[in-house]
Amino acid sequence: MAILQDLQAAAGWVGWYILPFVFLMTLIVFFHELGHYLVARWCGVKIDAFSLGFGPEIYAWTDKRGTRWRLAAIPVGGYVKFRGDANAASAPDLDGVAAMAPEERRLTLAGQPLANRAAIVAAGPLANFVLAVAIFAALFVVFGRAEQTPRVGAVDAGSPAAEAGFQVGDLVKAVNGEPIATFQALQQATLLSTGLPMTFVVERAGGEIRLTATPEIAVVDQGPLGKRRMGRLGLSSTNDSADVRIDRCAPPVCLAWGAQETGFIVEATVAYVGGLFAGRETMDNLSGPIAVGQIAGEMAKVSLWQLLSLAGLFSVSVGLMNLLPVPLLDGGHLLYFAFEGLRGRPLSDRTQQIGFRIGVAFVALLVIFTTSHDILRLVGGVN
Repeated sequence: MAILQDLQAAAGWVGWYILPFVFLMTLIVFFHELGHYLVARWCGVKIDAFSLGFGPEIYAWTDKRGTRWRLAAIPVGGYVKFRGDANAASAPDLDGVAAMAPEERRLTLAGQPLANRAAIVAAGPLANFVLAVAIFAALFVVFGRAEQTPRVGAVDAGSPAAEAGFQVGDLVKAVNGEPIATFQALQQATLLSTGLPMTFVVERAGGEIRLTATPEIAVVDQGPLGKRRMGRLGLSSTNDSADVRIDRCAPPVCLAWGAQETGFIVEATVAYVGGLFAGRETMDNLSGPIAVGQIAGEMAKVSLWQLLSLAGLFSVSVGLMNLLPVPLLDGGHLLYFAFEGLRGRPLSDRTQQIGFRIGVAFVALLVIFTTSHDILRLVGGVN
């Protein structure tokens, strides 16, 4: 009986955590690699393989253009292998390409003009941003967008907002000189200003007053997303239904809203990275595969729509991650291309190989760090 219960628990764990994680990563990786694939096809590059996952093939077929479409055993990541690539990371086989006839060389990534190569590499992260916009726009079409008036419903005792003089009933009109219309906009401005003074224009008793507060780092329970360290001002919205409305949109407007949502995630991520270097943020919010799987499972328990919203968020994160100027990632290839454009010739094979090894080490260390932090968070209660 105990064995049966263990099997049921294991099956539930797989169903609620592994499968949502695989769905999430497969969706994001597929669109990322599809961006590379489509632009490469448009540029006339021959594509040898399109793989979802790494390792042994579970299922595969070869299309009429000679591309091998692979579904592999390890469902984390994927790649497009172009003609003339030395490996799945698109490092060029310079000797092999040099030995090709001119007609065949034009079919390789390395044999393309610099602008084409840059477009092919940049298309992967761009596809992640497009996917995020499409997901958010679709959710806005289905559900609309909840908007709350930026009226203060509660002020946490001892918080930066309390020290600044905020009171229940205050209506926030502007933040740092910019007008705001929703409580969500107030929250977003707070997230972007952790550790930095913020100025507010507040309507109170028919008049306007100015307040200054600095968001502090605090552990905030985000429900299915778990506890995270983030900027906290100490304000809560009202529960009055008169301060809440659901806005509906036509598809073009929903696309614009989706782009705004994607843009905010990009801005918040850049602000977080900047905060890390400035000492205002900590690395506690970095998540590895374990945390991503856990969050995906919790979102799946809420609804498929919440899981799709998470896919939009992580798609932006994957796009930004791949734009880092680290060899092995797309941003590293773009960095090599930038040097090539400035020098008038590619970097030497040896230099590129050294950079590639550095990139592998960086990515490996990042995975080890985030995974170990995930484990500590699970077993030791670290936030």
